[in-house]
Amino acid sequence: MRYHNITKDDMLNGDGLRAVLWVAGCTHGCKGCHNPITWDIHGGIEFDDAAREEIYEEMEKSYISGLTFSGGDPLHPENRKEITAFAKELKQKYPDKTLWMYTGFVWDEVDDLPVMQYIDVLVDGEYMEALRDTQLHWKGSSNQRVIDVKETRKTGHLVLWS
Repeated sequence: MRYHNITKDDMLNGDGLRAVLWVAGCTHGCKGCHNPITWDIHGGIEFDDAAREEIYEEMEKSYISGLTFSGGDPLHPENRKEITAFAKELKQKYPDKTLWMYTGFVWDEVDDLPVMQYIDVLVDGEYMEALRDTQLHWKGSSNQRVIDVKETRKTGHLVLWS
């Protein structure tokens, strides 16, 4: 897996103060994407032990709510195995921290992926410039959904996060 950046003290990509891992690779190519530099699966730099430690250092801070996976698309087919392993590792090491994920895929396309057992909130759907709304929390366009993954998996029907 490759990544472009690790953001610290972020308040725009999930609830609370968070760290964000911006992974490389996206096949959606959304018009108006704010981060097209991350589309190339071979772009950025290799996610290595130093990057992992940088995230651990942030997660150790009591005021950090958790980590958000963004990009690019963390669920790009070439990212899925490593994202799943890292999400599992984070949940084991920091069970009280939340994991958020942004993806251009919709829930029905990814609900059965193994990584979903570790994700607390999923923001799904491609960004649609025509549906852009700057008043929305945690999403860029009105077609996207902020899904409470734990409740959705428990109840068997889609539960939006509030």
